[in-house]
Amino acid sequence: MPIKCPPQVEHQYGERLRSERPRPTMDACWNSANTSQGHLDSEALRDYMVLDFPQKTAIAVICSLLGVLCVLENAVVLFLILSSPRLRRKPSYLFISSLAGADFLASLVFVISFVKFHVFHQEESRSAFLLKLGGVTMTFTGSVGSLLLTAIDRYLCLCHPAKYKALLTRGRALATLAGMWAISMVVSYLPLMGWTCCPRPCSELFPLISDDYLLSWIVLIIILLVAIIYTYTYVLWKAYRHTSNLVVYQQRRLTGMSRMRLDVRLAKTLGVVLMVLLLCWLPVLTLMVYSLAASLNEHIKKVFAFCSMLCLINSMVNPIIYAQRSREIRSSSRKWLTRWKNMLRGTGAEGAEDTQKSSVTETEGETKVT
Repeated sequence: MPIKCPPQVEHQYGERLRSERPRPTMDACWNSANTSQGHLDSEALRDYMVLDFPQKTAIAVICSLLGVLCVLENAVVLFLILSSPRLRRKPSYLFISSLAGADFLASLVFVISFVKFHVFHQEESRSAFLLKLGGVTMTFTGSVGSLLLTAIDRYLCLCHPAKYKALLTRGRALATLAGMWAISMVVSYLPLMGWTCCPRPCSELFPLISDDYLLSWIVLIIILLVAIIYTYTYVLWKAYRHTSNLVVYQQRRLTGMSRMRLDVRLAKTLGVVLMVLLLCWLPVLTLMVYSLAASLNEHIKKVFAFCSMLCLINSMVNPIIYAQRSREIRSSSRKWLTRWKNMLRGTGAEGAEDTQKSSVTETEGETKVT
């Protein structure tokens, strides 16, 4: 009579075998029957599709809800900035609109790719998979890069207020954004250009992605985060000094005091954004680094799948922070809400024009108050 192992022993032995399994290579990612078409082998991808049915359902529901909220919120922020001639001329809000655009695209590309891969296990070609993965990487890299440019903008505005407009013009801001997005695109699509795990070992978290490319991308993101932390530490320190000056000179009407108050408020807002960014990205980066040093079991891969949605939460929180703490965006939103109310009531273009004039008057009045 054969001896049957207890379920606990069998489970532990199976986990040990999975943890000792060698890392998959590119040779296992190709289906021999579909090599000419370049389709990925479903058997090779099984190590990455580790979610059971309840977890797939949770992923689909959470991603769908967060994705819809992210798209709507970031679309509203983009509309409010781009529809205002006054806001879209300012470099600060150009960088914020770039961040909102990155979060808008990230929510779309991430949700579609993530749900198709982990929930529906959709079969696709190698190029299509790397194209979508590169899109996710590009949008999140562009989001971090936009936050760094925003931090540099705050640094120049607070530390060099007299030379700020000369140092950072609208043209230079647009050129910097174009360069940042070009670098993000090139870095993100290097796997599609050929930097895959053939014949090197593949990452245990991302199919077709080599460990050395994943390490390079992690180093890039860490450098960006360290630069952001260093810049914001100095910016927030300067904001604290500006706040102290406002308390001392609150009875005096000094030139540029309203601008100083705006800088302090925006610096604090972006400091909150930075804190949220670290809380949402730190678990993902930690698991990525751990995957390079040790073999992962199915439990850790499932944890990584759910932690990946923290990046989506970060994209959802950013526009909420802007709407709550940016006076100019709030003013623009009130203008549009009043305009739409007047249109629904049938006041027509005359009411909309009066609303716009009152909004401009309100904004000018706010800048005069110190």
